[in-house]
Amino acid sequence: MNPPPELKTQIKCFLVEDLMLQITPQEIGDDQPLFGPGSLGLDSVDALQLVVALDKRYRIKIPDAVVARKTLHTVTTIAAAIQAHQAGSKSGG
Repeated sequence: MNPPPELKTQIKCFLVEDLMLQITPQEIGDDQPLFGPGSLGLDSVDALQLVVALDKRYRIKIPDAVVARKTLHTVTTIAAAIQAHQAGSKSGG
């Protein structure tokens, strides 16, 4: 299941807007790490804001640090989580 480019663009836009990043959405790579070495340089406060934004926008719950690390790794992993959540919602899950 490959997330659509439109969804990745939406995520990049809300990353820039919600986290007040000093870059444009186009400067964020789909598979660029969001945290750690070689990343966008996000920190724990950004992670918390991101969790809240995902809950508010897409009703995705991130229950713990393990799920957060997996889900919030890149734009692609966030998009895949949104896509999986939406597919689960449509099938009654």
